[in-house]
Amino acid sequence: MAISLPKTFLSINHHVLPSAKCRPVSFSGQKHQLGLTTTTSMEFATRKLRVPRVLSSTESLSSCIDNLEKERRVADIWREIHGQDDWVGLLDPMDPILRSELIRYGEMAQACYDGFEFDPFSKYCGSCRFTPREFFNSLAMADHGYVVSRYLFATSNINLPNFFTKSRWPKVWSKIANWTGYVAISNDEISKRIGRRDIVVAWRGTVTRLEWIADLMDFLKPISSNKIPCPDSTVKVESGFVDLYTDKDENCRFCKFSAREQLLTEVKKLLELYKDEELSLTITGHSLGSALAILSAYDIVETGLNVLQDTRAVPVTVFSFSGPRVGNVRFKERMELLGVKVLRVVNVHDIVPKSPGLVFNENLPPLLMKLAERLPWSYSHVGVELALDHKDSPFLKQTGDLSCAHNLEALLHLLDGYHGKGHRFLLASGRDPALVNKASDFLKDHYLVPPYWRQYENKGLVRDEFGRWIQPERPKLDDHPEDIQRYLKQLGLGSEHQSS
Repeated sequence: MAISLPKTFLSINHHVLPSAKCRPVSFSGQKHQLGLTTTTSMEFATRKLRVPRVLSSTESLSSCIDNLEKERRVADIWREIHGQDDWVGLLDPMDPILRSELIRYGEMAQACYDGFEFDPFSKYCGSCRFTPREFFNSLAMADHGYVVSRYLFATSNINLPNFFTKSRWPKVWSKIANWTGYVAISNDEISKRIGRRDIVVAWRGTVTRLEWIADLMDFLKPISSNKIPCPDSTVKVESGFVDLYTDKDENCRFCKFSAREQLLTEVKKLLELYKDEELSLTITGHSLGSALAILSAYDIVETGLNVLQDTRAVPVTVFSFSGPRVGNVRFKERMELLGVKVLRVVNVHDIVPKSPGLVFNENLPPLLMKLAERLPWSYSHVGVELALDHKDSPFLKQTGDLSCAHNLEALLHLLDGYHGKGHRFLLASGRDPALVNKASDFLKDHYLVPPYWRQYENKGLVRDEFGRWIQPERPKLDDHPEDIQRYLKQLGLGSEHQSS
C-alpha cells in the first residue's frame, strides 16, 4: 500500500521506479493562460502526494523499464502516432503507444457522455453537468492534463431529433440548445510529455438509442451549400450532419452562433495564443460525434485555419470511434488531398459504421462506384480503419443488443486487449473491464458487475435547509466569449453578426 504524505514532500536523492498513480510535485508559476500554469519557481507542494511504489512480486524490472521507455518515446514519435505515415506498421501488430493514445483520446470522447445531463426531469437537461474549469476534475480525469477552454452548443432545429434531449420542465436553461462537446488545451506538464501543445476538440454523439440512424435524411448535398468553403461542388456530405454543424438560431443565447462558428473562433484563438510552440490539433468523437469530428477537421484545413503566420501547418488528426460514413468519394479524395489524417476504430458487429450508404459504398468495385458517384446515397468512408471484434474478448457475452456493439466503453476495452490480427486478447494496461457495464449490459454475469451501474447520487437531488429534496442551482452557463466577433471577422464570418 502506498503511503500518503499530507504536508510537505522533499526530494529524495536515490532512484525509485515511478508508480502509474504517482503524481509529480506541483510547482507554482506566474504566467496563467486559461488556467494553465507555466513553471517559473519551485516551491514545496502542500497537497497530498504518494511515495513511489516498490515493485510487487508480480512485476518484472523489464516491464517497468518498458513503461519508462514508453513515457520517453511518446514525445519522439507523436507525428507517427497522429498519422504522418498513415499508421503503416503501427496497427498490426498494435503499437503499444498508439494503443495508449487511442484509449486516452477515446476517454476524452467518453467524457462527453459522462458529463452530459440526459435526465428529462432535470431543468438542466441537455447541458453539461459541470463548469468548463471543473470538467476534467469532476470526471476524475485530472491526470489527462487538459483544461477546457470552451463548450460547444448546437441547435435542435434540425432533422436529427434523437441526438437532442429536452427537459420536461417549462423553465429550463435553454429550450433550443444542447451541449455538443468541448475544446481543450494540454497543460504544461502533459505538453512536455507528449512533445507539443495539443488542442483537442471532442464532439458528443448519442448512445442512448440507435434510431437516429433512421433519422438521417440519407442524401448527400454539396458541402459548399452550407457556406463551408470548397472549390469543388461535387464534394458532398450527409445533409443532417452538415446542418447540425452549421445551423444556428439568432434568438438563442447559446446557438446565436453555429457550432461551426464557435469551434473555428476558439481554435483560431488558441493557435494565436500558442503560436510560438509546437502544436497539434486532435479531433475526436464517437458515433454521430465522429461525423462532426470529420466535418470539422475538413473545415479547419480547407479554410487554412491550421496554417500559422510563419507558414507552419499544424497537423490535424481525427481519432474516430464507431463513426458513420460522412460523405461521398469526392469528399474522401478532398480530405486526402488536404492532408487530414483519420483513424477510424470500429467494432465489426456495429451497424453504425455500415451506414449511411448500405448499398453504394467504398466496398464496391471502383468502376461501379464511379458510375454511382452521382447518386445522392453513394457514400465512402475516409481514412484508415482499425477493425476490432468483441467476440475476441473473453469478458463479453454474446448478445443481440445492437447498442452493446456500439458502446464506446466496450470499444476502449477491445482496444486495450488488441495486439494484432491472430494475437490472443490480453489487456495491456489493466483498464478496468467493469467500465464496459457503465452504461450497458455487456459483461459476462460471473464478473458480478451490475449493468448500467453508473448513477449519480440521489439522481442529483440534495436536501435544503428545510429538509426538502431539491435540484440545486448550478452556476450560470456561459454562452459566448466577448471576443468571438473579432475572431469571426478575422475568419471572414463576421458580417452575418454585425447587427447582433
